[in-house]
Amino acid sequence: MRAILGQRPLRFVFAANVISMLGSGMNSAAVAWYILQATHSEMALGTFAVLQTVPAMLMLPFTGVIIDREDRRRLVMWLDAVRGVVIAVVAVLAYRHHVQVWQLYLMNTLVAAGFWMFWPTITALIQELTPEGQFVESNTFLLAGVQGGWLIAGAVVGFMYDHIGLGGVLTIDVSTYVVSFLCYFAVRKGRHVVLSPQELKADILAAESQFERFWREMREGLHFLRDHRAVVMLGVSWAFFLGAMITGVVVTPSLSDRIFHAGAKGYGWLNAGWGTGAFVSALYAPQAISWLGGRRAIAFSMALLSVCVVCAPIAPFLFVAISIYFLMGSARGVGGIAMNTSLMEMVPKHLMGRVQNAFYFAGTFLQLVLAVGVGVVAHKVSLVAAFAILACVYGLSFVAASWPVGAPVAEEAAAK
Repeated sequence: MRAILGQRPLRFVFAANVISMLGSGMNSAAVAWYILQATHSEMALGTFAVLQTVPAMLMLPFTGVIIDREDRRRLVMWLDAVRGVVIAVVAVLAYRHHVQVWQLYLMNTLVAAGFWMFWPTITALIQELTPEGQFVESNTFLLAGVQGGWLIAGAVVGFMYDHIGLGGVLTIDVSTYVVSFLCYFAVRKGRHVVLSPQELKADILAAESQFERFWREMREGLHFLRDHRAVVMLGVSWAFFLGAMITGVVVTPSLSDRIFHAGAKGYGWLNAGWGTGAFVSALYAPQAISWLGGRRAIAFSMALLSVCVVCAPIAPFLFVAISIYFLMGSARGVGGIAMNTSLMEMVPKHLMGRVQNAFYFAGTFLQLVLAVGVGVVAHKVSLVAAFAILACVYGLSFVAASWPVGAPVAEEAAAK
């Protein structure tokens, strides 16, 4: 751990993510609560979640090439700057009491477009900056900061929302983007791009047009996935996990409001349980992954998430549900660290953006379906049934992580 913190660029990246995610977590929780209170409908929250996937479905097939071709530090700086401006505009409307639900939907869509490009970019940047053999420690710091910051912030909103309102929360989010931008600015100087082995030694690539180069790089990513079945199964597990986790925003506010009648404070306590569990998992995730192995750690975490999601809406008291959310956050932390670490170990640095985007595309497509289905079921059938759907998706993630995988095609060919 000390070796990772001894890396100056990584210290700034981790600090930027903690600060940025505090603001983003407050934003997400406050907007979700505002929409629920304005519409009294889980279907509206489902629409809120769906709109997070629309830009991803359009962008992800193409942005992986951009992530692998451009300076990843500068890319995240631009993404932070643009998202900060968008949120600042809506914050002004909220202060003037002119904000409407459709404007929050639009803000969420634009910010989500930046997020779906930001997260694979920052993961690729972390892989680029981390010394070989230290990916577990690096991902532990990254995901502990991100999940702890995001979800503990959601807890803070539950206690602050009635005092500062939506405008105050959005203003805090804008300020965190400013600090995050400055942290990324301090990571390093100049333009740095990760080149493939072919680009390092071949001059013939200079004769390619931009269009030819783009499609060649797209094919490289697809060919890598075709030849590495273990990476594909990891990606399938990740996609199920991602879809279920993000769709949780559809049901958690209603769990507090309809089941425990605890309002914004109950919502805050549930988020605090998840966020604290995610943060605390950083203390034992490296040991758990070392003991179980990457795939077993992922499978165990997904199984625990599935069981906990079934139990949460039938908990007899709020404090029991908070404890369940703590376990869920802990499982999310260990599973997420194991997934990211396995991916960094298996995927070459110059392909990281393209490979990640393929999995994010699958996960966001699943989220698109889940957000609609879970919202309708929660509103028209029962909240327990909606939670059961998410439990099944986590169960499928467990199956994918546990599925036996032989040697990659490329290795089999080499053996012959």
